[in-house]
Amino acid sequence: MFGHRVDGKKVKGMNVISKAEPFFMPMRTDAVNYIKVEVPCAPLDEFIARERKEGRVYNYMHLAIATIVRLMYVRPKHNRFVVNRIVYQRKGVQVSMDIKKQLSDEGEDLTLKFEFTGRESLEEVKQIVDKLIEESLEQGEDATTRFIKKLTWLPAWVLRLAIGLFRWMDKHGMLTKGMIKASPFHTSCFFTNLKSIKLSYIYHHLYNFGTTSMFCAMGKERMMPVVENNRDLKVAKMLEFGISLDERVADGYYMGKTLRFLKDLLQNPDNLKESLPQDGDVTTKVKKRKKKTSKTSKTKKTKTKKRSIVKKSKQKQTKDNKMSWFKKKEDQQEKNV
Repeated sequence: MFGHRVDGKKVKGMNVISKAEPFFMPMRTDAVNYIKVEVPCAPLDEFIARERKEGRVYNYMHLAIATIVRLMYVRPKHNRFVVNRIVYQRKGVQVSMDIKKQLSDEGEDLTLKFEFTGRESLEEVKQIVDKLIEESLEQGEDATTRFIKKLTWLPAWVLRLAIGLFRWMDKHGMLTKGMIKASPFHTSCFFTNLKSIKLSYIYHHLYNFGTTSMFCAMGKERMMPVVENNRDLKVAKMLEFGISLDERVADGYYMGKTLRFLKDLLQNPDNLKESLPQDGDVTTKVKKRKKKTSKTSKTKKTKTKKRSIVKKSKQKQTKDNKMSWFKKKEDQQEKNV
């Protein structure tokens, strides 16, 4: 109560504008910004193929969730949330996700919530995600689904009162640790894998209920025109993300750097293989993998260079021949005179 919560700590020392924003935009839907992030699939596919040879099997979902977890730890302002016009720094990193038990119209939905410290490596993230999905599919439901099912058993008027009480308790920091753990809406990021059902990305709204400050929707990859080096146009396979962000937790400059960090991490997934140290030594620099120059491209460049030299030589020779012809003609005219 009174600004104290079990899932977050009140942020102090904020500038005047950041402190005032929640009063001008009290609801999360007032402050939501939408952006699309496009990532080339080539480095992801190359990484997945290389790791598969070593016996480690990853997919786009593992890489996307691992990137979000790392981002929340390295860029901590995005792991904040606003409740009752107060900004809090979240304790730990959580990612919620809906899955279907069966890919059919009647297939039951399960809502999962993965718990992380934020320092996990890609392999550790994969194990946490795969384990909870496997257990939930075997048991038929998870803690979150059981909690929601109990609520929906109540009559409509009782459920309305219960949700209203839940909101009031959340507003005043009175929810217990167990209640927050069971709620998928009290999470760092809500993630949806639309690629699994062959849909493109979407811009999902942020829930006013709970504390979610980021929603990330990964769509199906598709071929599209891409400009490289500001001059070369080619067709490449791209992975698209629709991201919704609460602008009250960070300013535009901070968000811009975060989105570049997100894109760099996805294009250089080797950075996710190692877990982060516990001493708080965190760097935002992403080690970029050097592109291998194939022998074929080198040969083509050499041939092109040789052709250019031969062409210039021929042009010079032609010019010299023309000059020689004019000189001879002038000499002949002088003799005639």
